Amino acid sequence: MSASCNAKSLFQFLTLLVACSIFSNAWPAPAKFDVPAGSRPHDVAPAPNGGPVYFTAQGSGQLGILDPASGHVDLVSLGAGSAPHGVIVGPDAAAWITDGGLNAIVRVDPSSRDVRRWPLPADAPSANLNTATFDRHGRIWFTGQAGYYGRLDPASGDMRVWKAPRGAGPYGICTTPTGDVYFASLAGNFIAQVNLESGAATVIEPPTPKQGARRVWSDSHGRIWVSYWNTGQVAVFDPASSSWLEWALPGTARTYAVWVDSGDRVWLSDWSTNSLVRFDPVSERFESPAAGATAGVREIMGRAGEVWAAESGSDRLVRLPDP
Repeated sequence: MSASCNAKSLFQFLTLLVACSIFSNAWPAPAKFDVPAGSRPHDVAPAPNGGPVYFTAQGSGQLGILDPASGHVDLVSLGAGSAPHGVIVGPDAAAWITDGGLNAIVRVDPSSRDVRRWPLPADAPSANLNTATFDRHGRIWFTGQAGYYGRLDPASGDMRVWKAPRGAGPYGICTTPTGDVYFASLAGNFIAQVNLESGAATVIEPPTPKQGARRVWSDSHGRIWVSYWNTGQVAVFDPASSSWLEWALPGTARTYAVWVDSGDRVWLSDWSTNSLVRFDPVSERFESPAAGATAGVREIMGRAGEVWAAESGSDRLVRLPDP
């Protein structure tokens, strides 16, 4: 066989090898679930052990309940004037909603679909409720972008609301595996740890000024991951060492959502490219598994083997495999 034939065969082999490598690492197309037009799904919360996927239909003032097996969607009306923002699944398996229109914390029973509301006190009007998280005592903590954060004990009905440091801005909130609660302030440009008994918020300053800390999520080690809306970065704060690390997303990003999966991979949404982005903290590598021309993904959540995102711009939920 001539040298030219050997070179040709080697080129063909390498081409095939590269093609196979690209194919094996390619992301499968996301499963797409259309929801009623005009619902504008804001946040999404899959039941942790399979079953329904909840979403806030901010445009229609309802809670959406998707059956992924059939694609069927039920809608539960939350009340006149409702404009729900966040939804999480509580320890009681119910859907818990932060409703900016009602200025109330709302619970929807998973079986009866009964709706119960806890209005905020009169000294916290138009709080612009955003997101919520449960602590280890079964109390739900929440943020209001108008400058509030608060705590509701569903068992007693006791509700406390505090004014946030620097006023307007509280947005994302999360609980660590050890039970600590942190929130982010978009307008205040900080994250804060909350004292679970006194309610006092201790401000923690990110290294980048005016970064627009929007959402937060804890990894399995209790480190707090933060999406920077203004500067297009993702950051992590380690409470054990009081240290920060920051990375810029590719391009001119606008980082909105952040969620950390069971493998401590970090999922983000980039509004500049309308894409979902996955970040591996070990390799420090970014990947973009999915994009949509009008996606507008504001929040990402998941469960075993699945990543869910709500496309507020296209009235759709999407599901990606989480290896």
